[in-house]
Amino acid sequence: MTRFIAGTIAILLPCVAQAQGLEREVFAKQDATVRLSYASRPGICGGSNGNITMSDGDDERDGWASDCEQGPVRVAITLNHGIVTQLTTRVGGRWLPRNGVTDLGTVSAPEASQLMLAIARKGGKAAEDAILPAMLADSVTVWPDLIKLAKNPNVNTAVRKSAVFWVGQAAANAATAGLVEVVGDAAVNQDVREAAVFALSQRPHDEGVPALLATARTDKDAKIRRSAIFWLGQSEDPRALAYFEEVLAKGPTTSH
Repeated sequence: MTRFIAGTIAILLPCVAQAQGLEREVFAKQDATVRLSYASRPGICGGSNGNITMSDGDDERDGWASDCEQGPVRVAITLNHGIVTQLTTRVGGRWLPRNGVTDLGTVSAPEASQLMLAIARKGGKAAEDAILPAMLADSVTVWPDLIKLAKNPNVNTAVRKSAVFWVGQAAANAATAGLVEVVGDAAVNQDVREAAVFALSQRPHDEGVPALLATARTDKDAKIRRSAIFWLGQSEDPRALAYFEEVLAKGPTTSH
């Protein structure tokens, strides 16, 4: 077992070092705009108007393909005194020459994703904008890092809410479990917990509705319970209706 753990650490360390190396390279540019490109995950494309589209492949299965360009992700990071003040994300297209811009070329998607998460953690005007390009990177599972961001009291509230939103878009049962963890953590900022409740409402009903019902029934924070009840009402799910009937049958003494 010890040999296995040592081998796993040996594999992971170069990846961590590479990500930290890219972060150091970018933040070494105290006053500059840095461009980089990296592979986008499947289903991501960019239109000529700058819009970014996320697809599950249904259109292709129907025998139709969009002219939307399939990657790469292109990010321009502007730093002022070593702080990221602007971050612009595009998919596809090409960079136009511009004086005073450092182009790092194509970097690995996992490294780029970790750089974006580092920018989000550091805070600043562009911190919230770093979540999207972290999500777009190919070959990464980013939602565990987003859960950590959402629960970190030292991270800006807007960034934490953005992290919760994108966790809600992640197509995995484990993401729902992570959202439930945020909702149920009384130590987390109330606005962030409400954002997690909303994110649960956006999950498939078989995942989101049971979690919302559990929150509505048991959470100690009345505002969080009311938020869960509101989104249950929007779900049009039979289980939500049964819950409302149950609550109303108990009469006005029920503390909901």
